[in-house]
Amino acid sequence: MSETGIPTTAETTSLSQMQRVGNIFSAPSKTFEDIKRGNRSWWMPFIISILAGYVLFAAITLKVGWGQVADNVLRADEKTQEKLASAPPEARATAQKYTQYSIEGGFAAAPLIVLAVTALGALGLWGTINFVFGGKATYGSIFAVWMYADLPRIFKSLLGAVAIFAGGAPETFNLQNFAPTSVGAFLSQQETPKALYVLASWLDLTTIWALVVLGIGTAIVARVKRNSGYFAVFGWWVLFMLISVGWAAATS
Repeated sequence: MSETGIPTTAETTSLSQMQRVGNIFSAPSKTFEDIKRGNRSWWMPFIISILAGYVLFAAITLKVGWGQVADNVLRADEKTQEKLASAPPEARATAQKYTQYSIEGGFAAAPLIVLAVTALGALGLWGTINFVFGGKATYGSIFAVWMYADLPRIFKSLLGAVAIFAGGAPETFNLQNFAPTSVGAFLSQQETPKALYVLASWLDLTTIWALVVLGIGTAIVARVKRNSGYFAVFGWWVLFMLISVGWAAATS
């Protein structure tokens, strides 16, 4: 703001979506300040995230095969293996096909899933930052922040595709940790207690990076202290992590 009270050019010039995408990796605050000013277009990060996911989808299809993915998933679950061992061949084949179609269908429907997860996640975060931390964010601004903040996670998909094309054995492909970005990726799924393995899988570098960026963006558009943004974001993450680990412990 100039001394005369007239907004300066820097304050009124909007960033392009590509500029906002680039700033996420170098100066995320600039992206979120632009969103706070009302520039909430989010289709560019959405498209980039979907394309990265489909790169991984193509790598799995070409180098692993969805039937093999299903076999690996079923083999990793000891209780499922015990049930299938005594089941007739028809039941085992049905379980394998159901698992395969569910996983492959989930990847194919990624655009809808991303939109649904973002919509629900933004709703929960919007309520938390406004009603718990006294923020003034709109739902639309939180939705846009979420889309941009999730961009660091594309590196997990891309690294996963690279690992597959680099010659990873299809029989060892792990859908839960397909890229070396989490602690769980360096542990044996069969030899590690289930709850510990789930916890280690949650400790993912790209996810934590995205959460930090999301905390920054949430604080900016809500006009609250940055710590409030971090508490709101990581509070939900810790809650879901504890639920996931607790369920793994209870069902192991």
